[in-house]
Amino acid sequence: MRIIHDLRQLPKPPRPSVVTIGNFDGVHLAHQRLLRRVVETARPLGATAIAVTFDPHPIQFLAPEHAPKLVTTLERKARLIENLGIDLLVVLPFNRELAHLSPLEFVRRTLREGLHAVSVHVGPHFRFGYRQSGDVEVLAEIARQERLRLEVLPTIEVRGERVSSTRIRELLSLGCVSLAGRLLGRPFSVFGPIVAGFGVGHKHTVPTLNLASGQEQIPKIGVYVTRTRLGEAVHDSVTNVGHKPTFGNHRLSVETHLLNFIGEVKESSMEIEFLYRLRDEMKFHNPAILKAQIQEDARRSLKFFRLLPRFQERRSPHPARTLRT
Repeated sequence: MRIIHDLRQLPKPPRPSVVTIGNFDGVHLAHQRLLRRVVETARPLGATAIAVTFDPHPIQFLAPEHAPKLVTTLERKARLIENLGIDLLVVLPFNRELAHLSPLEFVRRTLREGLHAVSVHVGPHFRFGYRQSGDVEVLAEIARQERLRLEVLPTIEVRGERVSSTRIRELLSLGCVSLAGRLLGRPFSVFGPIVAGFGVGHKHTVPTLNLASGQEQIPKIGVYVTRTRLGEAVHDSVTNVGHKPTFGNHRLSVETHLLNFIGEVKESSMEIEFLYRLRDEMKFHNPAILKAQIQEDARRSLKFFRLLPRFQERRSPHPARTLRT
């Protein structure tokens, strides 16, 4: 997949394209279906399958005080989109000029003149143009004028939950990582460099790997059953998100303890997948009591991993359900 940040980088003459537009934060199940539909439509036409997204997130530009923490970084989002077969990812800088385009100007400049789109695919809650004045009805009228084929995919639900980036953020803020993972279609994860901690674990409790803090969403403060990826190796783990209250009030950190691991960690970065919430973070009277609790957390985590294959076999499938709008 090719990634461009300026429509002038497109080859000349450009091929016809099938396009979808959105923030695609999280690249969740609804995004995945939309992106796959673009690829399915483009292939028989010999067209380029294109996803258009924005950087920064429009709310970050328009109202930074209300901007959400992102579920996925731009780099992670691009990898997930590429895995779905998209040929070209267009990352448009969201700036004053773009924000002030009317819905008609956006369609003509970006889709028709820039990308030579013949077909556009969006979700039912798609908004675009100056002050988000365009919705799917406005887009449908413009598409008729511009002779564009438009397909609006319906909303989908998983276990009674509408799949959306906003809902996934809400679930993560509540610590509901299992349900958030179902809406994502994979476990929620965070990725980043491994950094030095305060040395508390090695000295008083158990050794941990500390993740560098970023701007993306993290789950509610607490202790979680996780998997930690180091290079190509994946390790069962237990992870604490919090402030280490037993040792004072430190800055927020994400630290993971690898279960049944012996050796030296040589990787400089890691990815942590959150599978299940064990408990709230707590302040203990002394490090010895905390260490005993961590050992209990590790025991429960190991039990979780022992039972996981059996649970997955027994669990009835709950496929995403389409909601007609």
